[in-house]
Amino acid sequence: MNFCSHCGSPDLHLVVPTGDNRPRQVCSACATIHYQNPKIVTGCLPVWEDKVLLCRRAIAPAYGLWNVPSGYLENGESVESGARREVWEEAAARVELDYLITLYNLEKINQIYLQFVGALVDGQYGVGEESLECALFTEDDIPWSEMAFTSSVFTLRRYFANRRSGRKLLHRACYPEE
Repeated sequence: MNFCSHCGSPDLHLVVPTGDNRPRQVCSACATIHYQNPKIVTGCLPVWEDKVLLCRRAIAPAYGLWNVPSGYLENGESVESGARREVWEEAAARVELDYLITLYNLEKINQIYLQFVGALVDGQYGVGEESLECALFTEDDIPWSEMAFTSSVFTLRRYFANRRSGRKLLHRACYPEE
């Protein structure tokens, strides 16, 4: 940081504030403590009959690769609303959320993923502005070698394992695995 986002002062110092245990950027002019926290990524794996809906990315990172519709949570938005919004933005589709399937931590880049499973309403979808194409896949047809993110692969593998077992389990992981 070069300037305090609260008062505009350039007088920032990296210190451990009283009562804290980590160094933070603190403004000497207004005493604002600037916390940096992880980003929350939310998404939903849309399901129709025995298939899942995936999107081929039209944006960086991982342009041209497939993923579970997901993105950053917006301020003032619940993770459920964000998951539904991401499906709409990427696949022009509506989903009815069923259950939370994965909590996935990417500590090196300060991201936490919360992925849901949801029913694709009426089996209808299109192609949102963030996607090159969207398609329904059976487990055997998923383009595993063309998946964009480890979080999508983790969610897909856990979804199919849940489906085989007849259970709706929440799965947690850190990447790289601890």
